[in-house]
Amino acid sequence: MTHFVQEGPVANFKRDRTTWERGQYPLFSALTLCGDRLGASIAAAVWLALAPAAPAGAQTLTRGTLKMVVPFAPGGPSDVAGRIVAAGLSEVLGRSVIVENPAGAGGTIGSLRVSRSTPDGSEFVLANSGTHVWSQALYKTPPYNTLTDFTPLGLVVEAPRVIIAPKNFPADTLQEFIAYLKAKKGTAKYGHAGAGSASHVSCILFNAAIGVDIVAVPYRGLGPAMQDLTADRIDYLCDSPSTSKPQIDGGFVKAIATTGEQRWYTLAQVPTVREQGVDFVIITWQGLFLAQNTPEPIVRELNAALSKALDLPLVRERFTQLGEQITQPEHRSPEHFRKFVADEIVRWSGPSRRVVSRSSERGGAYPLRADTAE
Repeated sequence: MTHFVQEGPVANFKRDRTTWERGQYPLFSALTLCGDRLGASIAAAVWLALAPAAPAGAQTLTRGTLKMVVPFAPGGPSDVAGRIVAAGLSEVLGRSVIVENPAGAGGTIGSLRVSRSTPDGSEFVLANSGTHVWSQALYKTPPYNTLTDFTPLGLVVEAPRVIIAPKNFPADTLQEFIAYLKAKKGTAKYGHAGAGSASHVSCILFNAAIGVDIVAVPYRGLGPAMQDLTADRIDYLCDSPSTSKPQIDGGFVKAIATTGEQRWYTLAQVPTVREQGVDFVIITWQGLFLAQNTPEPIVRELNAALSKALDLPLVRERFTQLGEQITQPEHRSPEHFRKFVADEIVRWSGPSRRVVSRSSERGGAYPLRADTAE
């Protein structure tokens, strides 16, 4: 386990300016038997209706050090974002925030730890589309239920994925990329940060859209995966702009496409997938969750601190440089985040499950199990 400790909130915040580089749950299982979208819709409605209420004897945030769990290996996009947010929270709250990296199983190991933690606000997880949306659709027995086992704190950033390949990859456009993968006939490989992670499922859906079936190579995070990509051991990643951009700018990898509706502002030279003839758009996000039944006053205090942290000039500057779009103030509340995640589960439960099912039937590399590890 790796620890990143902010020794002093103000001093460390300034010091890091130049160094930041980035069926267990029968309710949900039973409902999904009604049909992917219907079941997920009912489960989401139940979650929204049963939003956590403050228990008797409302509490305040515990004193002392806070822990942010980033459930992926150091060096990846979640780790980079986590360090930025932790330093911002440390500045606002006037206390140390420790970033821990209990990596494994596509981020579900660290997320599960937070779901079982004491609901006093002292520990929270930086989650993403993979850990808290796609995990619910793809694992036969999810290790936790996003809709019942966590308290939403707030949405942090959103961004498209970037399809990147080694610098000497023999294709420059998406159509050349597709032709090359099809010519390799099952020997091409892509990397991801673990089964069910955002980098995994976004690539599964991308592969389905371009009509290829590729061998998946799991890692404990995108940091290790990037090392193998630059060493030409794998053929591509579906990465985040925050970790792709420095590698692209340095000439260490080649950008093939981005997956947004339009070209991303930090990678304006890179055309979108849709622009290159394939109708495919996907945006991934990162946000914070607390343990289930965290008292409302603690949620409010931490949410207010998070919003202030996201407005700090240095935090905004770093995320802008990295190509991550900070959530607008009107979308930072726990209520918005709760509804957003519930809607995302409904949106993706059907498509992701169908794609994985088809690949499994063909003998592909995508079926997930509860015991799948990175």
